[in-house]
Amino acid sequence: MNVKSETDLEGESRQTRHFSDESYSSSLSDYHDYEPQLEFDDTELEQTVDTPEKEETTEYLESPMSDGTIEENFEEELGLISDLSDADTAVANEDIEEEEDFSDIAKYGIVELVGDDNYGRKVIVISACRLPSNKTLNHDTLLRYLMHTLDQYVENDYSLVYFHYGLNSKNKPSLSWLWRAYKAFGRKYKKNLKALYLVHPTGFIKLISQLFKPAISVKFGRKIMYVNYLHELKQHLHFDQLCTPQPVIEHDQQLLDKLNSRLPHSQSLTFHTPLDTQQFKVSLHFIKEHNDGGPIAPVMQQCIKYLDNPDILETEGLFRRSASTLTVKTVQQAFNEGQAVDFVELGDPHIAAVILKTFLRELTEPLLTFDLFPDIISFQRLDKMEKLEVARALILKRLPDDNYIVLKYLLEFLIKVIDRSDLNKMTSSNLAIVFGPNLIWSQNTQASFSSVGAVNHFSEFLLSHFDQLFTL
Repeated sequence: MNVKSETDLEGESRQTRHFSDESYSSSLSDYHDYEPQLEFDDTELEQTVDTPEKEETTEYLESPMSDGTIEENFEEELGLISDLSDADTAVANEDIEEEEDFSDIAKYGIVELVGDDNYGRKVIVISACRLPSNKTLNHDTLLRYLMHTLDQYVENDYSLVYFHYGLNSKNKPSLSWLWRAYKAFGRKYKKNLKALYLVHPTGFIKLISQLFKPAISVKFGRKIMYVNYLHELKQHLHFDQLCTPQPVIEHDQQLLDKLNSRLPHSQSLTFHTPLDTQQFKVSLHFIKEHNDGGPIAPVMQQCIKYLDNPDILETEGLFRRSASTLTVKTVQQAFNEGQAVDFVELGDPHIAAVILKTFLRELTEPLLTFDLFPDIISFQRLDKMEKLEVARALILKRLPDDNYIVLKYLLEFLIKVIDRSDLNKMTSSNLAIVFGPNLIWSQNTQASFSSVGAVNHFSEFLLSHFDQLFTL
């Protein structure tokens, strides 16, 4: 097998492709000092992977029946790891039992949901530094846990962020396990994955990319972005809501110091004095002070007015799909500058849907307020008979008046979406999954999957009991 030297890998890492709405660059910056040591040595590669008799890696033709995500018969073409045992294959294809208890793995926080990105996609973060020792962690159980976790979100567009720093000889999975995992995550996981951010890549990441390259279609390859420094994520994600692990932050600073680099001022998250017409990344109080229509922002009114149309309400997957990243940015800027936006002319209902979710997510304080977060998290554990009374107390007594007005306005519209769920497939449960993390999040702690479940439960309760909570 031809394994490229670290010098070659480092040279390749400095080549940057153009990043646009339809194609991703290999890196978001054109310089990086890769770590000299690989987490895996060459002997493991040689022992695990057989060299294909014929190398045909120049072009990857997609099957007429393929969605362009991955080749259906790549294993046969490559002959890679063809000697996997039946037991290994069974692990990769094993059905996930809903009753399986993953609490022993979930407690490490290896996988976390952190809300939506700038384009309305759910963001899932995987942190290598939180992987426990191989003596503690069963990697086959980890694989089932990863699949169980992703199964909750792969029906919608989503993004993955992988913090690579912290993978070492004590917690690294075997290369054969990586291959099994790659096979296990089939088409349904790859189809709606819109971006894969590999943060702080080392030579090992590049080596694995080359190893798996024949099995990956060009289309899927465009979804992969190498992120050399944390500040590069800011143009695509709500960076301050990522709750990046402290070891990753410290490692990033060391890389910046080593290269005598500073965080580019143009990419800083520091928010300067907003325009009077500002709609995004401001508070409801600011909007009310600068808007004749009260606390309901013009962007929210225009989005809902456009979406509240029978033909659009029947759009399948409304609020579940992302939209053109360039268009979303352009529309946001137009609203912030007080310019007119014609959603009819744009012609894509998903643009207005993403803009509405983004507006809610970028409020300086969530619509349901930081103060209510602890009560909302514990709401799921209440007795069924108590829930309505507690919800009334939270919404009618403790939620500020402006927030109540905006929340009621939003939910009145979402009820109309639910009324057409037979066509748009957006039930109260599906809408709760989409909107829950955009209505409430913690001010100080990272969202866990347990807290996200509680948030979604409360959001669904509001939708299911709208008449009892908002029409008194």
